[in-house]
Amino acid sequence: MSDAAALPGQPRGGVLSGPATTRAVNVLAPNPSAMTLDGTNTWIVFEPDSELAAVVDPGPLDEAHLRNVIATAERLGKRVALTLLTHGHPDHAEGAGRFAELTRTHVRALDPALRLGDEGLAAGDVITLGGLELRVVPTPGHTSDSLCFHLPADRAVLTGDTILGRGTTMVAHPDGRLGDYLDSLRRLRSLTVDDGVHTVLPGHGPVLDDAQGAVEFYLAHRAHRLAQVETAVENGHVTPSEVVAHVYADVDRSLWPAAELSVRAQLEYLQEHGLIPGGR
Repeated sequence: MSDAAALPGQPRGGVLSGPATTRAVNVLAPNPSAMTLDGTNTWIVFEPDSELAAVVDPGPLDEAHLRNVIATAERLGKRVALTLLTHGHPDHAEGAGRFAELTRTHVRALDPALRLGDEGLAAGDVITLGGLELRVVPTPGHTSDSLCFHLPADRAVLTGDTILGRGTTMVAHPDGRLGDYLDSLRRLRSLTVDDGVHTVLPGHGPVLDDAQGAVEFYLAHRAHRLAQVETAVENGHVTPSEVVAHVYADVDRSLWPAAELSVRAQLEYLQEHGLIPGGR
């Protein structure tokens, strides 16, 4: 077994940009960082025999990247006819307005503040475009407006930041809530069990070929972190910063601010469930 195969979700190696499934092509944005991994994955999705395509998460406001996405679609023989957002964080959505201007498309998102046009997105919506079908799956937790797109024809799901291609994501407290996030992971697990989804097309990092394995890893990771935070509090580490220093001691300190947001969400969850003092 290779090292990659041993990792949660079986991440693909090699180049990140390019075709991932029959109906999905990634254009990697040039914004790598500790938080964005290799950069933001901008997804072009389409039905093979159609000239129309949708773009999920245009990414940062980077003119060269936005024009590269359009050029990539054109090389595929496609015209971008719709722009979609998984959530409103700038590394996914900042370029959406300019991209919509370049492509003369509407922007559909859960958050009305991010939309351009009359239509938004809601749980249960089915987006059709040139024969392509995308099903909207609400997955709050990372942020309150996070959602995923189920691509049933490819047995795939575009997860934004809800599941990453490498590592784990943060719960962006106070907008993100851990209870919501756990429910969202369970919702994604049901897609893998009931709908046969096996491929994760993430917002950052490589494609994952074992969606169920990735979801199960995320659920186990969250349970482990919760137990660590609860133990830290029992041992006298009361403030979020104290808990981070104790629980995330082996994590790069540049990630501690993000870790503190997740810890605040974990503390809130533990309090609400009466597992540490201060809850209802």
